[in-house]
Amino acid sequence: MTSNSDIISNIDRLGLSIPKDQTRQKSDKLGQEAFLELMITQLKNQDPLKPMENGEFLGQMAQFGTVSGIQELQNSINGLAEALQSNQALQASALVGRLVLAPGVDGQLQVGGNLSGVVNMPDASTSLTLKITDQSGQLVRQLEMGPQGAGPANFKWDGLTNDGKPAPAGIYRVAAEAIIGGDVVGVDAQLAVLVESVSMDRSQGEIILNLSGSKSVPLSAISAIL
Repeated sequence: MTSNSDIISNIDRLGLSIPKDQTRQKSDKLGQEAFLELMITQLKNQDPLKPMENGEFLGQMAQFGTVSGIQELQNSINGLAEALQSNQALQASALVGRLVLAPGVDGQLQVGGNLSGVVNMPDASTSLTLKITDQSGQLVRQLEMGPQGAGPANFKWDGLTNDGKPAPAGIYRVAAEAIIGGDVVGVDAQLAVLVESVSMDRSQGEIILNLSGSKSVPLSAISAIL
């Protein structure tokens, strides 16, 4: 059986031992050199009645090498993920000042302006009705769009109330109802909203679009860029 002194001597000849006078950098991680130093110390101070077998020693070395390799691979993957997120945020910044369509968002009406959007019709309908309400939930305008086929149906609100007067500037919401197969069903209405800024949610790894007069939504929720 190979003695501890022989193992230590072999490590020295291979140049794997750590010189006593070598300056070491502080680290909060166990590096390969520090691991070898701990192994040598363990060999020098172990119980001579229960010496470490060569196979056990080599097994610990192999295990350390595997863990070290996995950590390096994980660090590389994390670095790649961060680079991809940064690149995605840079590309998303080009959306600032553009109009996008997203479900469940409100629109900001300017003085003398209008709001437009799309209703996604799941099937053909005999009647499509849009109800535009203000922030208090008060009905401001009801638009009768008539029969519609399946697919997207574009709409535009001219900013006038049911009385024909200009609606005050502010935040408005659009809800859509359609008669499909004789039943009244709610359908998805999406407003065209201006992108004011872009941010990154690092905890979720998502790009967030901050919309004018509305809530912020993840980039993945956008259905179209206008």
